[in-house]
Amino acid sequence: MRKASPARLAAIVIVFAALLAAGRYGPLEAYIHTVKQHVTASANAFRTGSGPELLEWIQSEAPKRRIEPKNAVIDRVWKAIPGYNGREVDIEATYAQARAIGAKPGAGDSFPWVYKEVSPRIGLDDLPASPIYRGNPDKPMVGLMINVAWGNEHLKPILDTLREEKVSATFFFDGSWLNKNADLAQEIVRQGHEASNHAYTHPNMSSLGVARQRQEIERTEALLKTKLGVTNRWFAPPSGDYNEQTIRAASDYGLKTVMWTLDTVDWKNPPASSVITKVRARVQAGTLILMHPTQTTEESLGEIIRLIRSKGLVPGTVSETLSAKRLDLPEKR
Repeated sequence: MRKASPARLAAIVIVFAALLAAGRYGPLEAYIHTVKQHVTASANAFRTGSGPELLEWIQSEAPKRRIEPKNAVIDRVWKAIPGYNGREVDIEATYAQARAIGAKPGAGDSFPWVYKEVSPRIGLDDLPASPIYRGNPDKPMVGLMINVAWGNEHLKPILDTLREEKVSATFFFDGSWLNKNADLAQEIVRQGHEASNHAYTHPNMSSLGVARQRQEIERTEALLKTKLGVTNRWFAPPSGDYNEQTIRAASDYGLKTVMWTLDTVDWKNPPASSVITKVRARVQAGTLILMHPTQTTEESLGEIIRLIRSKGLVPGTVSETLSAKRLDLPEKR
């Protein structure tokens, strides 16, 4: 192979230097600067996953993470069962969040997914008037309902336990009790608990005529508004006794009739341990637990709450449990 002459090598060096000078100072400078910016941006996008490929990956993964909502239904056994919201990926919010922290496609569980809820076509309010015995079994929540017509001496320790455990419950007030114990009822509401309707004189509702049933509901509903300033949604018939007229009367006042899934039968004063055993065996997602202000409940409530949580469920109010609002628990790591 013939070697280049010194003169030829010198000429090549001069041309190369001229091209460099043209790129830095001459007419090629703008072009070379644009190319460098494009290369740098592409490299950064590859490093952080913030380019179009990130958005495309999110869009391709989003359908796999969708959870369909559940419609409210009338069940043959459980009567009205509320619906439960689904979820889908909020693509724009997820993309913005991923770019902000430099997340990469395929990052697994650590990827910053952002979700939004998807409502069912049929909600609880769309169903015909019917009693409710439980929440949706897909919602990992348990409702605590405490019917109050007596038992003041146990209310304070029960409230202390709820406060210590940071749990809210639904108290269904007998109207005649509420009329005499408004200060105590106000304290219950101040502590963040839900106040609802348990008729006025604790009657067996099915033994009453339509007018008297309406009166029982109306008088207590008026007290909930005037004494406690609450807007109520629920009616719990005393002793669980009702007929179709009861359901319609409650509905006429904008109330849904709530029963229970699990009765502690604490008014018979069983040992606290037996109630805890019953809850351990039967509690599940959507359970409504019926209690009263008794010594049994005073002694067992804390353990009941801890037991509910040990099963991966969240204790709360009737409204929270029967709501369609989604409750996604953090993954255990």
